[in-house]
Amino acid sequence: TQPDWPAIHRELRRPGVTLSLLWEEYRAVHPEGYGYSRFCDLYRRWSGRLTPVMRQHHVAGERMFVDYAGTTLEVIDGATGEVRQAQLFVAALGASNLTYAEASWSQGLSDWIGSHCRALGYFGGVPAQVVSDNLKSGVTKACFYEPAVNRTYADMAAHYGTAVVPARPRKPRDKAKVEVAVQIVDRWIAARLRNQRFFSLADLNAAIRLLLDRLNDRITRHLGASRRDLFEQIERSALRPLPAEPYVFSEWKQCTVGLDYHVEVDKHYYSAPHSLLREKVWVRLTAQTVEVFHHGKRVAAHARTSSNRRHTTVADHMPASHRRYSEWSPERLKSWAAKIGPNTATLVAVILRDRSHPEQGFRSC
Repeated sequence: TQPDWPAIHRELRRPGVTLSLLWEEYRAVHPEGYGYSRFCDLYRRWSGRLTPVMRQHHVAGERMFVDYAGTTLEVIDGATGEVRQAQLFVAALGASNLTYAEASWSQGLSDWIGSHCRALGYFGGVPAQVVSDNLKSGVTKACFYEPAVNRTYADMAAHYGTAVVPARPRKPRDKAKVEVAVQIVDRWIAARLRNQRFFSLADLNAAIRLLLDRLNDRITRHLGASRRDLFEQIERSALRPLPAEPYVFSEWKQCTVGLDYHVEVDKHYYSAPHSLLREKVWVRLTAQTVEVFHHGKRVAAHARTSSNRRHTTVADHMPASHRRYSEWSPERLKSWAAKIGPNTATLVAVILRDRSHPEQGFRSC
């Protein structure tokens, strides 16, 4: 009796499962069946007829492959009639081939991170690795040996408890899984939507989701099971659970603390401790906050303010002499003088009144 090669191929994607173990299970049911070497030869001959993406061996729960499709989709602005091109993000799990796709306005960092978060939410779990292309949004330095991952990308990976492993430069086989997934999404989704009109990104993504569900529920010719069936059978339980709290997008920027102990972020100035003058610091930006880190330790936190070229300063960040000077004001001087006595209060009032600007009398007072 011929072994059930598609079932054997699926089982090999489970962690720790080997051909030797599967042969033993096969012989337990068919004592007169193939010997081990013949069994392995026949399996390799069968698997050799599969598509390149199917020939790769991926352990369940190990990798999620991500990339952008070369195809863009049109969205029409109903008010102006302007046609915008939306990017198509694709993610695929290594063992089950379960695929996720969505449209976003750009390939920028915010959209790149947001698409990852929504893909993980769609899969309902977290793989051990995320294999990405060397897109500038995710990889700041494409290197064969030590690729440098964007700090925001690494921050997101740390939040989900996974690791970003960029593909080697000019090595498309490192991400062949998503290359094939992109091709399938192009044919199964983008091609079917080419003649439809969409007037918002939400409408486009709703149409993508309908076709995506059909794609994942479709029975594959070679394995006799759908991507979703394979996911439920071998990969869902292998994924790590999602964190309790969703990831809050934060952008990291390296800055130098100025001589006025402030760092510039989006045309606004935020204070840092004066002891860090001329020091390199990392600034973490969210929609509401600005945090300053030095050697991994948070040294300042501010509410984010609009780009108005003004300063947000915490008194504790100032040198003592600057802090004392900043506390000088006509009202403060008059209050101090009143505590000494009425004559002192009268003298201070006269000094401040006789100057063309009150600050001219601060030192005298």
